[in-house]
Amino acid sequence: MRSIGEMARDSGLSVSALRFYDKAGVLVPAWVDPASSYRWYAGPEQLEEARLLARLRRTGMPLADIRLVLAGWSGADTDLVRKLLQAHLRRLELGLSDARNEFSTIRALLECRENPMTTLRTTTVRSAVHAPALAAALDAVRFAASTDPELPTLGGVLFDIEGDALRVVATDRYRMAVAQAATTGHGGPRAQVIVPSPLADAMRALLTDDASVQLTVDGDRVALETGDRQVAGQCLDHDFPDYRRLVRLPSGRRALVDVPAFREMLETGPVRASEVREQDGVPCDLSLLKVAADGVVTVCEDGDDGQDPIVAVNREFLLEALAAGARDQLVLEFGAPTAPLAIRRTDTEDAFSILMPVRLED
Repeated sequence: MRSIGEMARDSGLSVSALRFYDKAGVLVPAWVDPASSYRWYAGPEQLEEARLLARLRRTGMPLADIRLVLAGWSGADTDLVRKLLQAHLRRLELGLSDARNEFSTIRALLECRENPMTTLRTTTVRSAVHAPALAAALDAVRFAASTDPELPTLGGVLFDIEGDALRVVATDRYRMAVAQAATTGHGGPRAQVIVPSPLADAMRALLTDDASVQLTVDGDRVALETGDRQVAGQCLDHDFPDYRRLVRLPSGRRALVDVPAFREMLETGPVRASEVREQDGVPCDLSLLKVAADGVVTVCEDGDDGQDPIVAVNREFLLEALAAGARDQLVLEFGAPTAPLAIRRTDTEDAFSILMPVRLED
């Protein structure tokens, strides 16, 4: 017999995933201790099934088909298993073919655009920013910057200077954070540059005094100067996506949460293993959140039968967003289960983050 921890270690499935597959009736433990509810699995037989299950889930096979594959795996007649594998492979091949066709059309449309997007870089921009305000803005967004080498456009922090405001923005596709600091001295048109993450970190390390700092953008270079200290470097040669479109969220139900208590609820509450490898290609622990009509947010178990909609989010991402909010109270804004979850401060609408929900499979 293997404990659930040993089964997780040897099969490649997390403990929370094993619990989920037990509840779903896909991989039921051989014995459950009636006193402790602790799960035990039968030696090599169930280990083989667990490893097979992990492989099938990595291919994206639906749970309904996986149940049949596992049921027929040890039987003498494997014809059904072979047909299920072949059918799923055909679905994947057709899906890839359709995706290639669509991408081909999109590329053609992109190349034929009559009015290509114009850059918002300007020759020279000089503006003064209060150091603590810029430090707070960078702290509020830095966690959301991408580390994916395949998406260099997102591998930094956008500095968007317009009028007397500097907005800083970061996103890795699954989350986005926006913050703002007041500026003076820039009277020209709107300007944008993408500051690489290492350079943004070096700038943040410079912001230690309660003073004004000078931000200068000169072509493809950006510099931050305070007193006799300066940090400077090259901007990323890309255009950042139009974040203003991405943060136009449908109105939803708002809930005020006590951050320390909510963090503890997330860290100690139930989690569900992600069944899809859609966030940086890595499975993640999900927290299932529900907000009641009275504004109380709870972390749900699988199979909750309540009437209120449930939103599934990457628990680690949500914890990071709460930390970046840097307040004892924050507002969570829920839309539909498929709409982004917004985390907002109570004192300003200019600093917030949004998390994309994770689709729950039936």
